[in-house]
Amino acid sequence: MLARYLMPMAALAAACHEPASSEPLPGARASTAADVAGATTTIAVVAGGRQRKVLVHVPKAAHDGMALVLNLHGTGHTAAEQEEFSGMDATADAAGFVVAYPQGDIPMGDGFAWSVPGQPLRNGAPVPAGAADDVEFVRQTITALTQSHRIDPKRVYVTGYSGGARMASELACDLPSIAAVAPVDGVRFPESCDNARPVPILAFHGTDDPVNPYDGGAQPPWTYGVDEAIERWAAHDSCRAPAPPSQPAPSVRLADFEGCAGGGAVALYTIEGMGHEWPGGPPMPARITARLGPQSRAIDANARCGRSSRRIRSPDHRRHLLQRVWFSVRSRTVMLRAPLGAVYEHTLDVRRGRG
Repeated sequence: MLARYLMPMAALAAACHEPASSEPLPGARASTAADVAGATTTIAVVAGGRQRKVLVHVPKAAHDGMALVLNLHGTGHTAAEQEEFSGMDATADAAGFVVAYPQGDIPMGDGFAWSVPGQPLRNGAPVPAGAADDVEFVRQTITALTQSHRIDPKRVYVTGYSGGARMASELACDLPSIAAVAPVDGVRFPESCDNARPVPILAFHGTDDPVNPYDGGAQPPWTYGVDEAIERWAAHDSCRAPAPPSQPAPSVRLADFEGCAGGGAVALYTIEGMGHEWPGGPPMPARITARLGPQSRAIDANARCGRSSRRIRSPDHRRHLLQRVWFSVRSRTVMLRAPLGAVYEHTLDVRRGRG
């Protein structure tokens, strides 16, 4: 069931998620049932005086020191739809991390849009006056989940699709608690990053995207191309020139920048022939791919850091630092180089999204 990503073909039942309390505390979860292993529950987070919705999926084998992945929906969609569209719950269960799906607050179509600071909405219209502060909302969500679940606060990551990817790009600049960001079909370099810390970035984008064209040229906020966005991130992170282009899988190009400030990395997976889709996502009918462009299973966007054998910290022990990341699609392995050069291997159980 793919909800609005498959148009009226199926609708997500609200009963699938536990209702939130009517009186949540600021920055706090609304239901103790959110700790149920292998389940998705709904919590309410108060930010800026508004009660906001977040779906939280706890892995079946919950444990201390879990990573947290925030997965942001696209413009005009919902948290529940992003849960279905990305299929990340199965990956979270296999790899042992908590995945949360916050929901935007600006009504758009049958869903919601994000309030990205300094950026218009997808149609070029300005953000409505009095719109919620979504950066603060995500900040409060991270605080709530690290306090109520067994989250390692130094292992917080953000991904997002389309408008959610633009929001994820902004969060990389604005929230120092985020260790790394993986935008799908929407990486941007916000102007607010001029004086921000270096952030590891891993982006995915299809060459045949009709919504956010690979080469840019559309109306704001999509005026420049994906390659330029990654080059801006690489310059911001003080990376060296990219390594020679590689092909980690058929029809997939990897642009990989090394030698970045703080030992970070900036990388872009370009998927030849893919449209405005989640790489490796669940199958969609022809009438949807006719609008969004072709799907691709050449690479799975959910193939990211899973459960680690130990924590990797920066020398000052204040935050989790990803110094170098290799994503091996075929071996399903992620390698992380620690500050002193030690290498740790993280084996992933990569699954395709549900259909």
